[in-house]
Amino acid sequence: MTSHAESAIRTIDPDEEAALLATIDRWIEREVQPIVMKHDHDDIYPTELVEQMKELGLFGATIGQEYGGLGLPATTYANIVAKIASHWMALSGIINSHLIMAAAVERFGTPEQKALWLPKFASGEIRGGLALTEPDAGTDLQGIRTTAVRDGDDYVINGTKTWISNGVNGSCFALLVKTDPKAEPRYKGMSFFIAPKLEGFSVGKKFDKLGYKCIDSAELVFDNYRIPKENLIGGVEGEGFFQATGGLELGRINVAARGVGLAEGALRLSTAYAQTRKTMGKPICEHQAIQLKLGEMVTRARAARLLVEDAARAYDRGERCDLQAGIAKYFASEAAVKNADEGMRIHGGYSYSKEYEIERFYRDAMLMCIGEGTNEMQRIIISRQWVKRNPA
Repeated sequence: MTSHAESAIRTIDPDEEAALLATIDRWIEREVQPIVMKHDHDDIYPTELVEQMKELGLFGATIGQEYGGLGLPATTYANIVAKIASHWMALSGIINSHLIMAAAVERFGTPEQKALWLPKFASGEIRGGLALTEPDAGTDLQGIRTTAVRDGDDYVINGTKTWISNGVNGSCFALLVKTDPKAEPRYKGMSFFIAPKLEGFSVGKKFDKLGYKCIDSAELVFDNYRIPKENLIGGVEGEGFFQATGGLELGRINVAARGVGLAEGALRLSTAYAQTRKTMGKPICEHQAIQLKLGEMVTRARAARLLVEDAARAYDRGERCDLQAGIAKYFASEAAVKNADEGMRIHGGYSYSKEYEIERFYRDAMLMCIGEGTNEMQRIIISRQWVKRNPA
């Protein structure tokens, strides 16, 4: 089993990163921006953009080059996510869950699993996500009830997962189950599987959401779903909890980067609007009340970006970074909510019109405080980690 700390530290030439980010900018301007409002309002899955994301290599962004991926460091990946989210947050979600699934295989999988699955993940031939959450088990993953029972050379899986990103359009998932429901402590009885859509695996309801439109969030149902033992990630039972939570470091960096994108996007829209909207004979950006809001928005967005960079650099160095990732996720997601809220206030009555983009940022931002662990739990984790590392 290969841990993140044992893997090669990834870097990128600054000129190469700048060229890649410029390519993403052009793609957003030419392909994303013209369709985002209609797709969001009508909840249309962005099939054409997904195909373009394949061509850009985004489904292999953090997968090693030896498996056909781009092999990007987390710092560059976070910058890409922030750029995309600053215009359309949902698009970044399509690759996030997929890459956490891939990271689980790349970090913990057997050589055979890596060789078989990672090239297909990197190309986007197989796309999917992370199947952790259940109706009665969200942040408390140890409370899951989905079981996998060994039957000869196979495992038979029964249970239900909920709120799974890419659930409808994805074709494979990293699936967390109980292989020993009686184990104590509970985490020792959990295992992680590579679970493609086969007989016994069905999609239940697709959730109709306030925001985060276009990406499908759905219920997954496993009814005597049978997969070979070779699909057990790492080949050893009982390692699933640590494999799943290890991948959440990258997931929290992604959510934090999305928070940065939302905070910066709301700031961009508000800055432009404040310079064109006039009251009392002058642009509203010249009114002190609006200047105070913009000043706070700039500061929040910048602080969030620096915290994400801090967490991503620690990840790239191969260090344990749950504290940094938790801090970044907590602050950046709250910055997104606050900047979206202030953006609504700056836009005034027009913020309630779907002709203006700021309302999308307002609807999307709140999810960042819930996804990848609620911010209430994040604060507890941050506190516990801090005290543990600073004994009296």
